[in-house]
Amino acid sequence: MKGVLVIFDGLGDLPNSLLNNQTPLEAADTPNLDFLANRGEIGYMYSITPGSIPDTDDAFVSMFGNDIGMSSRGQLEAAGVGIDVKRGDLAFRTNFATIDSIKKGNILDRRAGRTLTTKEAQVLAKEINKIKLPCKFVFQPTIQHRGVLVFRGGFSDDIIGNDIVRNVKASQDIFARATEEDENTQYTVNVVNEFLEKVYDILSNHPLNKKRMEIGLMPANYLLIRGGGIEIPKLKSYHKWVSAAYVPVIKGFSKLSNMKVVSFKYPKMKKLDVYLNLHKGLNKACKVAIKAIKRNHKKFDYALVHIKETDMPGHDNKPLEKKSIIEHVDKTLFNFLRKFAPSKKIRVAVTGDHSTPCGLKGHSADPVPVMLYNNSIPRAKKFCEREMRKGKLGRILGKDLLERIKFT
Repeated sequence: MKGVLVIFDGLGDLPNSLLNNQTPLEAADTPNLDFLANRGEIGYMYSITPGSIPDTDDAFVSMFGNDIGMSSRGQLEAAGVGIDVKRGDLAFRTNFATIDSIKKGNILDRRAGRTLTTKEAQVLAKEINKIKLPCKFVFQPTIQHRGVLVFRGGFSDDIIGNDIVRNVKASQDIFARATEEDENTQYTVNVVNEFLEKVYDILSNHPLNKKRMEIGLMPANYLLIRGGGIEIPKLKSYHKWVSAAYVPVIKGFSKLSNMKVVSFKYPKMKKLDVYLNLHKGLNKACKVAIKAIKRNHKKFDYALVHIKETDMPGHDNKPLEKKSIIEHVDKTLFNFLRKFAPSKKIRVAVTGDHSTPCGLKGHSADPVPVMLYNNSIPRAKKFCEREMRKGKLGRILGKDLLERIKFT
């Protein structure tokens, strides 16, 4: 194996008063990351066009040298969960969410309070899949409040979903909107909105949601959809890569890029503490990544490791949690790489797909730090935002990342 690329989801951040005006990465105790950084180079990256706010799918597609217009989040997620799609099938990424009512149309929480258990999601999904429409469809819950929705048939993707945070140009509307006036687009948006109305009718009256409300939890009474696409993405092939991936979008991206995917079933969320579930998933993710590298370092040239859990604390404004997660990855995955990579002459690159500053509770256009361990002459430095603009790697555009770190 020539190299390992570790991508932290939402790694980048901004100085935070809870961390003495440091970012979570700056405040984190990361002796193993720093060991690698001291023997390498640092820079910073805009994963997509500078000034634009990246999402995970856009960032990964760009960092591996593809045109971000050639794929959609929905199609990547569908591939990641193994839903067989054909050209014209309209695929969306979804969230179980909470609204006040169809009539008022106010979104109270995009993630139903982050308290939806795996069992609850499966129960609600079973009812959703009983909905009658003029076409066939598949709805599959994935991790926590997330899911994938696919409408079968010759649809249009010239529509904007109802996830108002992601679709910043959309109005405050809980329904999908057409961006074209042709007949198929109008038919598509009518089917999608009929489906969403029926979802609300079923979920708002479901005993499970009534019970959630009785104990003070937000009901999962609606679906938010985004990233609709009808074209199966045609991505560059990376058959010499092994990918340790476990969230649907990265599994789908890796499969469609012809990587060997090593994965695991994310722990079920059984209690109301989403961060307890997140730490269980993180622990498993690090162990599986280590195992994937150990078992495949003689078979493949490169390894891709994606760590999802750094993103959620950014969305929830929890800088201490984000710092803790970074430290856990350092103690496990990077402790292993510190010992394993030098003896095998393996280069290690580390970056993020985008910034998710805790104070903003969302993605931003800020660049992310990049580090490349290449066993160069040791020089004290820390892998973090404060140091990234001083490094020799300099400014990198996502589309040039693999070439700049020589992972080609």
